[in-house]
Amino acid sequence: MTAITRRTLGALALSAAFAGFALPSQAADKINVGILSLTSHSPSIIAEAKGYFDAQDLDVEFVSFQAAQPMAVAIASGDVDFGMTAISGGLISLADKGVIKIIGGALQETPEIDGQKILASRAAFDAGMKTPADLKGHTYGITTTGSSFHYMAHKIADKEGFDRSEIHVKPLQKVPAIIASLKSGQIDAWSIVPNIAGALTRGDEVVEIGKISDYIDNYQVTTVFTSTKNATEKKDLVERFLAGLSEGISDYNAALVDKSMSEEDTAAIVEMIHKYVYSDQPLEKADPRIRAGAMRINEGAALSVASVEDQLEWFKSEGLVPDGVTMEKLVDTSFVETR
Repeated sequence: MTAITRRTLGALALSAAFAGFALPSQAADKINVGILSLTSHSPSIIAEAKGYFDAQDLDVEFVSFQAAQPMAVAIASGDVDFGMTAISGGLISLADKGVIKIIGGALQETPEIDGQKILASRAAFDAGMKTPADLKGHTYGITTTGSSFHYMAHKIADKEGFDRSEIHVKPLQKVPAIIASLKSGQIDAWSIVPNIAGALTRGDEVVEIGKISDYIDNYQVTTVFTSTKNATEKKDLVERFLAGLSEGISDYNAALVDKSMSEEDTAAIVEMIHKYVYSDQPLEKADPRIRAGAMRINEGAALSVASVEDQLEWFKSEGLVPDGVTMEKLVDTSFVETR
């Protein structure tokens, strides 16, 4: 009996000794990531599907939005941890209050890649609005005041040399409402990413009259942002998120922009994206639309500081944000390469 007891104790002691060498298991950090149902949000989707976030010990749940401003509010409140969308007046005002920071860049207009198109309704085109120079005195659809659509409209006016007030922006809240208004001739013009523009111009109601890259140099269309608390108190979390996202960006560019990935692997990427983009359509119909909507996302989430500054100055000039907002309040440049 004594011998058995000693052997049993010895085995237990040996097990305990080996257990001391085992690394303690650590639960992944749960984070919520805001997305819009647009091809430009694909890098996050790819990073989650291919395990790049898992490799960074991040358990990601996507939260869907229909506009940029509500996403910024959700980040400020802590309901969402990271977002990637256009700079809005709401985001800048929240940055001024010290609760949100831009930490990287995402989609950017580049001359060699097909970018956002300027569109005209058929009625306006037939009435003589043939180029962006003819937008003076016409209506231009936007989602909300201070949206990226609003900024683009005014940059067209600036370059064409007429007063911003002479392009009549019309807030319609949601993209489907803008599309319906453009097709029916209730508004005269709009600008949008190439896949949506292409789908519209295939019909008779809408005509392409220009491109945004002719009016805004190296436009940083979307940025990556998080709460100021994350940027200052959870730097490791931010770095791990950006590391996973950056791998998703590389795959996205290789598959859909540079087209250097094999067709088999590209098809797999498109299938991942389809779970969140054009998910109401069968894959065979969504596939070409997803591919057509691809614009370059900055590798490593690099950020064009000059473009962000230009946008900030526009918001100030229109009285849409406080004059006291500075780039230091808006942007944390410590996480990614800046340009």
